Amino acid sequence: MSIVTDTRPAGTAPVRHVDRHLKVTGRRVLRSEWAKLWSLRSTWITLGLGLLFLLGFGAIAALRYKSQIDSGQPMDPDFADATTYSLALFGVPFALIALGVLGVLTASGEYTTGMIRSTLAAVPRRLPVLWSKAAVYGALAFVVATVGVFAGFMISSGVLSGTPLEMSISDDGVLRGLFGAGLYLAVIGVIGVALGALLRSTAGGISALVGTFLLVPGLMSLLPKSWRDDLTPYLPSNAGESIFALHHSTGTLSAGAGLLVLLGWTALALGGAAYRLKRSDA
Repeated sequence: MSIVTDTRPAGTAPVRHVDRHLKVTGRRVLRSEWAKLWSLRSTWITLGLGLLFLLGFGAIAALRYKSQIDSGQPMDPDFADATTYSLALFGVPFALIALGVLGVLTASGEYTTGMIRSTLAAVPRRLPVLWSKAAVYGALAFVVATVGVFAGFMISSGVLSGTPLEMSISDDGVLRGLFGAGLYLAVIGVIGVALGALLRSTAGGISALVGTFLLVPGLMSLLPKSWRDDLTPYLPSNAGESIFALHHSTGTLSAGAGLLVLLGWTALALGGAAYRLKRSDA
């Protein structure tokens, strides 16, 4: 009988080789977030609602204008400054809510269900999870929103063909504006993701989003006029609207400046979410 003696130093553990196929990479985190996003029924429903708002409300506004033209009655004051472009984008504020809310759900939903613990166990560095959520949803929101605004414009343009508002996609600024509207809605979606990750509450994230983009601009009227004129253009909502505005009036930002301001707000929201994700427990 032979005896085999272990000559390894005490306390030395065997070396473990990590299979490169199991290594966490940015691409795999992106694929994981993509799979999680499409596994939720709320994704399909909310994206469908956002697309419906862009197509439906624009078409309804165009049809209403056309009916007033055909009736021969005095034009409604609400349509005094209307254009095919403005009527086609009538549904943007409603699509903003749908796409922004889904952005919040993309991040806050995992905290509500407790799935975030499994996610962070799989990706211990944490921050790639946030960047991947923002990138995946931002890209998806951009595609859906851009398709919606282009299709909505084509529908409204067809309805209003032959009227004083007739306009085509080749008119000055229209193509840039439509892409700008799609980009604006995509950035709103990314801000929604950031708010969901920062507040870790669906109700809190949605409230913050709606308050920032729909309530705060109205409350600015309570400020002194000098303050209001200086601050209003730099609000996220006003800066975002300047991205796709065909004409910029005095006191509003240019499209490029508006985009930079909105991206600054987005970076601030993502920075806050990243800090909390890194510093606090799930």
